[in-house]
Amino acid sequence: MADKDADKDAAKERESHPGTEPFVPDFEDTGPQPIHALAGLDETEDKKSAEEPASPEPNEEPSPPATETAAPVALPGRYQYVKWWKLLLVIFAAWVGAAQVGLSLFYWWYHTIDKTAAVYVLLIYVVACTVGGLMLSMVQGRPLITSLSLGVMSGPFASVAAAAPLYGYYYCERVGHCLIGVIPY
Repeated sequence: MADKDADKDAAKERESHPGTEPFVPDFEDTGPQPIHALAGLDETEDKKSAEEPASPEPNEEPSPPATETAAPVALPGRYQYVKWWKLLLVIFAAWVGAAQVGLSLFYWWYHTIDKTAAVYVLLIYVVACTVGGLMLSMVQGRPLITSLSLGVMSGPFASVAAAAPLYGYYYCERVGHCLIGVIPY
């Protein structure tokens, strides 16, 4: 009798909470599925909706459209890449500005007695180039701005490359033997 009461209690429990039963997967049908079966649509519903468009009653709200997977679309007028010569021009333009900053910072550092301010500004410049390059690289769908991020990120390198001949010139003023007046040997 206790078994019958337990079975009745279990049946009532299943009826009141149907989601608590253990799930046992069925691995018999694991082959490829047609697209409309995956979307939960039936072929008859698909044909019916194609033949008669459903018009909602004036007092009814329209039902949401059936979910379908959208195919990717490529826009014809936009490049997803940059031609190599445009990349070089954008990087060169960024390096021209960075070279001017590098020359001016080195000139200031060389001619000042207290170098703390010049070094602090240099640190801010390097951090600004790093953060600015990272922010520009996050722009999506604009390959020219991404190539500009490469130029901004490598701006400190261009600054050092521009300041190197000035350093060589200052050094060769004090030492007598230099090649072309810039490269010490």
